[in-house]
Amino acid sequence: MSNKMWGGRFAAGPSDIMEEINASIGFDRKLASQDIAGSKAHVAMLAHAGIVSSADADAITKGLDEVGAEIEAGSFTFSRALEDIHMNVEQRLADLIGPAAGRLHTARSRNDQVALDFKLWVRDTIDALDAQLADLQQALAEKALAHASAVMPGFTHLQSAQPVTFGHHLLAYVEMISRDRGRLRDARKRLNESPLGAAALAGTSFPIDRDMTAKALGFDRPTANSLDSVADRDFVLETLGAAAICATHLSRFAEEIVLWTTPQFGFIKLSDAFSTGSSIMPQKRNPDAAELVRGKTGRVVGALVALFSVMKGLPLAYSKDMQEDKEGAFDALQTLSLTIAATAGMVRDMAPDLKRMKASAGAGYSTATDLADWLVRSLKMPFRDAHHVTGRIVAAASARAIALEKLSLAEMQAIEPRIGAEVFGVLGVVRSVNSRTSYGGTAPANVRRQARRWIAKLKAPAK
Repeated sequence: MSNKMWGGRFAAGPSDIMEEINASIGFDRKLASQDIAGSKAHVAMLAHAGIVSSADADAITKGLDEVGAEIEAGSFTFSRALEDIHMNVEQRLADLIGPAAGRLHTARSRNDQVALDFKLWVRDTIDALDAQLADLQQALAEKALAHASAVMPGFTHLQSAQPVTFGHHLLAYVEMISRDRGRLRDARKRLNESPLGAAALAGTSFPIDRDMTAKALGFDRPTANSLDSVADRDFVLETLGAAAICATHLSRFAEEIVLWTTPQFGFIKLSDAFSTGSSIMPQKRNPDAAELVRGKTGRVVGALVALFSVMKGLPLAYSKDMQEDKEGAFDALQTLSLTIAATAGMVRDMAPDLKRMKASAGAGYSTATDLADWLVRSLKMPFRDAHHVTGRIVAAASARAIALEKLSLAEMQAIEPRIGAEVFGVLGVVRSVNSRTSYGGTAPANVRRQARRWIAKLKAPAK
């Protein structure tokens, strides 16, 4: 029998294997609401342009609403034989309203239809991710404000470097996420052109109004080149690129949570809500939520790499390879959404051990730079000389296995005679963080100011 979709050119339907590799309804049903919205805008334009009658347009619109209601209610039967969401919707529309349904596809192709649907879905998803990321920023900023003066070690090479505050550390991720949101917003802005009306690849001879459909669907304008309209998937690549960077930021934070919850660090505790146990070791508390955030980053990055691999060798315009754009993107962006939610939950849940953090902040002679800076300020010593003197003083303290501030003044003066007793005023970890008042520094006053600025900004109405 002739294939319903492909018409008289094919005398028989596809083989089972062809149906298996070709069908996308198993995953592109996610585009149902976008497909119906695009079809309603398209038929309204067709009626406005006099291409279909008002009666047929009204019947099609009402039928599409009914199809949408069935899908939302879960009563819709999806058919693999109909390949994708577009043909499933169109066939059900024909069942409901009869031959008038066949007029819906006038002046469009599945090529511009799928590009439209996917753009609408990605746009909706970016908006949802942006709201989630704003909530995560809020959680981090509020926690930072609460712990603006809580001293902890700052690390380079995962070795104690200089004291910082817990609030300052958390605000670093607020800044990262701000850039993530900016990248997603940039991607949204660039994708916000409507491909509907490009048809298969060359446009159409019907007198359509592409500006009308673009406006109806919330786009800034229609796309300017019909070939590019149906061949473009860089809007997905750009969104996945932003998602991969964001997931990497979340993974770095998750790794810190994993470290901080170990007995060796002991900086924070997570409640039972974000921890799991061991099947054999009853004492274990595992930060599995953080580990999964870290692990799921691979899925997001992998989807980006996979789509690059699909697109890199395709000539214009559409090729069936491009059907591989959706499944990975669906998974990656939904995975990112889940990891954002888990991270926000952990931030609100975590309880820092302030005493443990402060005790660790002084380890590894972390105030050595403060001593070097004091030598420069007070003794007018060139920094490289101060660095050398400080290194010798650290070596003396290390030989005795004591903190810098535990060395006597005489021991320091044996290395640099001009050092006075006032040097002890810069050697404590609290004094160290309080002194870092430069813009962007870790001083508690800075942290409070930045945290409050972010909280106010995040609570302000969107422009």
